Amino acid sequence: MAEDSESERVLGGRFSGVQSELLEAINASIDFDKRLWRQDIAASLAHCQMLEHVGILSASDASSIREGLAAIQSELECGEFRFSASLEDIHMNIEMRLTELIGEAGGRLHTARSRNDQVATDFRLWVRERCDAALTGLGELMQALLAQAEAGADMVMPGFTHLQAAQPVTWGHHMMAYVEMFGRDRGRFRDCRSRMNESPLGAAALAGTSFPVDRHMTADILGFDRPMGNSIDAVSDRDFALEYLAAAATTSAHLSRLAEEIVLWSSHQFAFAKLGDSFTTGSSIMPQKRNPDAAELVRAKTGRVNGALIGLLTVIKGLPLAYSKDLQEDKEQVFDAADSLKLSLAAMTGMLAGLRPDAARLNEAARGSYATATDLADWLVRETGLPFREAHATVSRLVLAADRKGTGLEGLTLAELREICSGITEQAQDVLDTRKSVESRLSYGGTAPVRVKEQIQIWKEKLACEPV
Repeated sequence: MAEDSESERVLGGRFSGVQSELLEAINASIDFDKRLWRQDIAASLAHCQMLEHVGILSASDASSIREGLAAIQSELECGEFRFSASLEDIHMNIEMRLTELIGEAGGRLHTARSRNDQVATDFRLWVRERCDAALTGLGELMQALLAQAEAGADMVMPGFTHLQAAQPVTWGHHMMAYVEMFGRDRGRFRDCRSRMNESPLGAAALAGTSFPVDRHMTADILGFDRPMGNSIDAVSDRDFALEYLAAAATTSAHLSRLAEEIVLWSSHQFAFAKLGDSFTTGSSIMPQKRNPDAAELVRAKTGRVNGALIGLLTVIKGLPLAYSKDLQEDKEQVFDAADSLKLSLAAMTGMLAGLRPDAARLNEAARGSYATATDLADWLVRETGLPFREAHATVSRLVLAADRKGTGLEGLTLAELREICSGITEQAQDVLDTRKSVESRLSYGGTAPVRVKEQIQIWKEKLACEPV
């Protein structure tokens, strides 16, 4: 008779045949879910404390379990723990080692719980920690953006639509646009964290348990707001992971937009800003190159995060309630997305710390792109009473004249301006100055330096008092 496998010793002798090695290969998740060991031990300690409190575990057994789990934690922290694929997952690996260390008492820990609620609890705890990490990383990134905005609050640059110069803005205003974006991302992670903060522990396999457990107690020990209200939902829900991935994908899209601008700005053709040496690479053949590889990789990692979201949506889209083994495929993509997001946030924060805008080049680009054409149209409306559409057409003809002359609008003489629009006076030429243009945009949220500085202060105060 063949010797019992490790999994049979834990799960019992329901099967008489020998399991295929291929089944073991596809069934085992220990290679990736071992990342959950800290959460598994924390949840087991909470479960142990509760079982002792309600009288299911004796004080002696509970003490032995705590000592055994402490020893296992030490082995894991030191890299001495031996993982076994035949034990399938982190839960069974820890339980088997606990039984080896303390004997029969180790098997009593699994009373009134299942691997279904165990993994749901561990994974939820892990994703909750990743939400906290994202909130911290986003806060640090926003501080770096605020530093850029403060330094460049008066720095004139072209604003773009369709990647065509549109109107003058300031560097600070442009940076603050990303502060707003990432501020919304923080809100998404905070909402996600709040919604996921319910405990599945005690739901057991799917129907709850006949043991007199105290689910509110374990929820409180683990920092959850409450236990989940339906045991079927508790073991089958992965909305918390989906919401995390959705927030991560949106954040990654914003990081990618900023990364793309850094790639453009640091190119010779734009020359708007210089990326620091610590986030720039060279070429193996072209000695002059300064490649913005870090920005490009941040941009590319968006695909991995988006893929993780679509992957998990696809895994759960047709699953009947409650638990199915398909849900084992929920973790790798979340782990990868979380790693990618953490690295991208840190890399972008580092890039911004060393990014140096070229004020002269930015102003030159703003002045040489007809960016004040709208200012002139607005002036015609205010001072001559022209309807805006007529003023728009008039300035279009002036732009054409300047283009033929090979100059900006400010290069046209007053006589040349009046040839096309007799109502233009010397005062109109003042509005063609890019600095005066940005200073005039005093509406709330506008690019006027005074408004930019107000928003910087608002966000500084907000970040200082916002909890992570």
